[in-house]
Amino acid sequence: MDALTAPMTDTIDLRRERFAMLLAQHRGLLRKIAWGFSDCPADRADLEQDMAAQLWAVFPAWDGERPFATWAYRVALNVCLSGRRATQARGGRAMRAPGRGTSGATDSLDDDAHDPIDHLVDPGATPEQIAQQRDLHRVIAALDPLNRALLLLWLDDLPYREIGDVLGLSESNVGVRLNRLKARLRTELAP
Repeated sequence: MDALTAPMTDTIDLRRERFAMLLAQHRGLLRKIAWGFSDCPADRADLEQDMAAQLWAVFPAWDGERPFATWAYRVALNVCLSGRRATQARGGRAMRAPGRGTSGATDSLDDDAHDPIDHLVDPGATPEQIAQQRDLHRVIAALDPLNRALLLLWLDDLPYREIGDVLGLSESNVGVRLNRLKARLRTELAP
């Protein structure tokens, strides 16, 4: 166990420093999750801030037994899902899923200069790879929140067991759901 994964027996200053280091290492994870739940830059920034605040609030509960990324995924996804439920319960404006208009219809994303997916596409990719990545991100954006989270975790190469831990599913249920999602992707992304 290194300094980053040692049990929480340190002072608040050490805890704050350790949290800042872990958060900096995993900032991309928060960005990716925020993208998965909103296409509005302001909403994504709010989500990232809410996720970071919640991670800090529950940081003393992290015991270092499981990887920080797995634990952070779980906390961050819960923030997004519970925030979405709370907004809907209050009758407020719900965040728009990426590629979705307020009516639920897919927005026109033909204008590449304003494509919210551009920041996720590998800048070194060929034009064909860029088109494939955009298509994949649009299909992911059209999924319901649980399946979107499931697919994002799988694309990050998390083992089924860890995906199950994050989402509260059994390992076999993760496998079944992912097989269905992969079949759907093959169908929707077929030329």
